[in-house]
Amino acid sequence: MAVFELILCIIAAVVLSSFLSRFIPKVSTPLVQIALGAAATQLPFFPDVTLSPELFMVLFIAPLLYLEAHDIDKGELLKSVKLSLSLAIGLAVATMAAVGFALHSVWAAIPLAAALALGAALGPTDAVAVSSLGKEAALSQRQASVLKGESLFNDASGIVGFQFAIAAAVSGVFEVRESACQFVVSFIGGAIFGLVVGAVADMLFETLRSLGWETTTSRILMELFLPFILYLGAEAVHVSGILSVVAAGLIIRFDRTGIGPNVARTNIVSSSVWGVLSFTLNGTVFILLGMLLPNAMSTSWDDPGVSNQLLLVSIFVVAIVVIAMRFLWIALMLRVARDTITGKRRKMTKQRWRSAAVMTFGGPKGTITLSLMFTIPYQIVAGTPFPMRDELIFIAGGVIVVTLLLANFLLPLLAPNRNRDDSVEMSEITIEILRRTVEELTGRVTEDNRRAVMMVIDSYTKRITRLKQRIGETDPQGYMALQIAALNWEKDYVKARLAEVKAHPSDSKAANDLEAEACERLLDQIMNSLRHIETAHDSGHAIWRLKGRFRALQRRTGTLVRRVNSRIRRTTPLFSDDELFAHTRAVQVDAIEHVIDRLYEEMGRDTYNTEHCSKLLLDYRRGEATLRARPNVGVSAEAQEQAEGVKRESYGIELGVIQDMYEAGDITRVQSKQLRRNVYVMSVDADAQI
Repeated sequence: MAVFELILCIIAAVVLSSFLSRFIPKVSTPLVQIALGAAATQLPFFPDVTLSPELFMVLFIAPLLYLEAHDIDKGELLKSVKLSLSLAIGLAVATMAAVGFALHSVWAAIPLAAALALGAALGPTDAVAVSSLGKEAALSQRQASVLKGESLFNDASGIVGFQFAIAAAVSGVFEVRESACQFVVSFIGGAIFGLVVGAVADMLFETLRSLGWETTTSRILMELFLPFILYLGAEAVHVSGILSVVAAGLIIRFDRTGIGPNVARTNIVSSSVWGVLSFTLNGTVFILLGMLLPNAMSTSWDDPGVSNQLLLVSIFVVAIVVIAMRFLWIALMLRVARDTITGKRRKMTKQRWRSAAVMTFGGPKGTITLSLMFTIPYQIVAGTPFPMRDELIFIAGGVIVVTLLLANFLLPLLAPNRNRDDSVEMSEITIEILRRTVEELTGRVTEDNRRAVMMVIDSYTKRITRLKQRIGETDPQGYMALQIAALNWEKDYVKARLAEVKAHPSDSKAANDLEAEACERLLDQIMNSLRHIETAHDSGHAIWRLKGRFRALQRRTGTLVRRVNSRIRRTTPLFSDDELFAHTRAVQVDAIEHVIDRLYEEMGRDTYNTEHCSKLLLDYRRGEATLRARPNVGVSAEAQEQAEGVKRESYGIELGVIQDMYEAGDITRVQSKQLRRNVYVMSVDADAQI
């Protein structure tokens, strides 16, 4: 029961940290979580439970490393692999030795093997901590790729080095030749094991999908199960479980294949589940750090045999050694590395020194370091307590806090966020994808689907036109704000009209139901447009989207109930689909006229740019003319239903174009992931509306 209470307390603290981080964006989430963990231990009902170090390793490290390896940009990783490996292996080993000897010299009571274990644990950096640093710092693409690649590889090297150092500290024996052989076997064996199991799992998942046996539940469960079985299986055959998890994460790609609403929905659920799991696991580690610090501090601080001054000096010395070693190593690598174009070594300019500083402070210690320190055994072979265990964890925690604070407050000064707008580049890529999709749709036109395909092609053409206008726009954010405001005006008009018919119904039941259902259908379309035009993905926006979907579901349920009730009480429906389509179009024309009147009013005010109002006014005038120019209402509902089917087909074409552009190297993996996610969301929405 105590373990269950501990889990509940930790999850509550993680949830609270996600809310608090919104109000203090300049402070990184890990720092907030550490503070919450420290505060939680002061509560009277907080349980005192000790976690198994082995359980901690497999429960936290395995899934986090798998996700990190799976999500990393492989193309960017290959470009910066030399520098990343240099930092991950060379710097990790150098840091391990430097920290070990420095700490042993400062505090002779700490055995050299234990000090080396601390140095190995401080080798890995925490890219997750960097990504959550307040959004005030901006790293270049190369800097980010180097840091992520380093974090991926040095997790493995640091963990293996830590395990051998701990083994020497526990047994008191360290054979260089034997340890070196075991190190190589563990590394190579772990990589091979991960590649083999990953390839088999990839083939298995793709086969299940091709046979139609894959469900969202089975896929998510198998994917979550994979990193744990990889780690445990590798450790069972005495090879590196960490390397096996990393290797498998790098080659598995089953979630990049397949198209259609079902695959899209499954990928969205998988991404959401992994996102929540990653945040929870990382948050839990930092919460535990905060929980551990008070106990470790009080134990060491109150111990008359431990010098408090020596504790603080040790943290200071280790932090200085770690930071200095990292800065000098990166500067040396930048000086030695040759230019990819000229092939010559470049001198260290002011900008390159700053880049070295950015990558130095951009590599704080965090999740992996703390996880490793938790795995230090409580006893050695002789049965005596592990020497200075609490002090080592305390020093590691202090260094983590120091590096996080430096990253949090120095990175924004070294790499200030200039709010660089990547929307132009993404808009150009999106235009090319839409253009290729239109070309593919044009080749699929037949006599039966001509009208439906042309309706979809027309919507794609309008999207292309809007994106082209946005590229040439001097203030795209201002125009986007006006578009959102116009949609809200349209929404308010339809909601007021719907409220009026409900508050003051006419004598005709059929007219009332027709007006209400037309307003609700148009309201769903407007809300769907608002959800897609908004690009922010913070938690507040996600909650807003969920509320919007829930309200849309309520409206559709009410409509369905009314229709079923009408069919039960009458032999014929009150109105046909064609009448509903025509009336919805009439309500839409009235809503557009309302927005046009508002735009004329805004042109005389200072709220929005007059040029933006004029441009949007022209767009709404064209839309009104298009709606009024459609005389054939008789087959409009049928054509609209057929167009929805073509629209879902077009999303599959878009996904294929994105994959082709990614494989050809025209777009990066990050860009392809963002583009695919947008298509997935639109595909699910289209499928839900049928």
